[in-house]
Amino acid sequence: MKLINSGKSGKSGNSGKSVILHVLVIILLFILQFILPEYHHLIVTRVMILAIFAMGFNVLFGYTGLLSLGHALFFATGLYAAGLTVYHFEWHVVQAFVFAIFVGAAVSAVVGFISLHTTNGARTGGVAFMIVTLMFAQLLYLATIYFAPWTRGDEGLILPASARSFDFAGMHFNLINPTTRYFLAWGLLALSIMVVLKLVTSATGKALIAIRENPARTDMLGYNIFALKLYAVIISGTLSATAGAAYALLFSYIGSSFAGIQYSIDALLFTLLGGAGTVLGPLLGSFVMFYVIDIASDYTSAYHIVTGIILIVSVLFFRKGILGTIRDKWISWLP
Repeated sequence: MKLINSGKSGKSGNSGKSVILHVLVIILLFILQFILPEYHHLIVTRVMILAIFAMGFNVLFGYTGLLSLGHALFFATGLYAAGLTVYHFEWHVVQAFVFAIFVGAAVSAVVGFISLHTTNGARTGGVAFMIVTLMFAQLLYLATIYFAPWTRGDEGLILPASARSFDFAGMHFNLINPTTRYFLAWGLLALSIMVVLKLVTSATGKALIAIRENPARTDMLGYNIFALKLYAVIISGTLSATAGAAYALLFSYIGSSFAGIQYSIDALLFTLLGGAGTVLGPLLGSFVMFYVIDIASDYTSAYHIVTGIILIVSVLFFRKGILGTIRDKWISWLP
């Protein structure tokens, strides 16, 4: 059964517009490398990685309607899976990165199954899901503190020099080089954007949106709500773990703070500001938030007040986030 009834030509036309828009954004980010001053290379590289984290969160919150307050769990899982294997076992960077993605997927599946099962996830999510995911995140945070001989807790670990360059597919990558880091982050972001775009415009994506809008009716239509929500958790967690692994390897640092609740809140803020339920919303929110903080911190140490004012203004004038409001008022085909 189709969840959205629309004309075939209109649907294909809107799909084409969506692809073109997202490709243009990817191209723009590629060109920025040659335009931006050197100071901004590091900032944009970091923003692109954290935007992938927020995009993963958005799959769960913006498209499926499940609010996770412990999403830093998945980011930190990828971070530590990649960082610890490189630091303690001297794994190849690519090997550690791939391993971290698989670990992230496995942890997402386990946490998702337990969280949804214990909160009656076939029909609900709500506060119970938020609390359970927060508990799992706190469990990982405490584990990074408890196993300080391996993780060094809040102090963290700086990855060895051997992890800052590697050979792959006949090419040499030097991660100390800002340009190399930028393009690796850009490539990963470009792939993530297209994966999320493909997901949310597919039949599965429409089913996830239907769950967000009316889970009872979607259940009545015969969809397996539990399986779809679990699928969303796995995709969301794997994307976030991928971002965490990339962050550890590109910036050569891992620490307990990445598993703290602040990173879960950051993903929520990026998504709300840019527009929950839009593919590019988390990316836009990440850029706006980072540059607001960067500029405000030059003038005052109380830059969080400025950030709070920006969020209040955005709620007043962009109730569904920047891109969400634009979609409602002017560009209805924006996914």
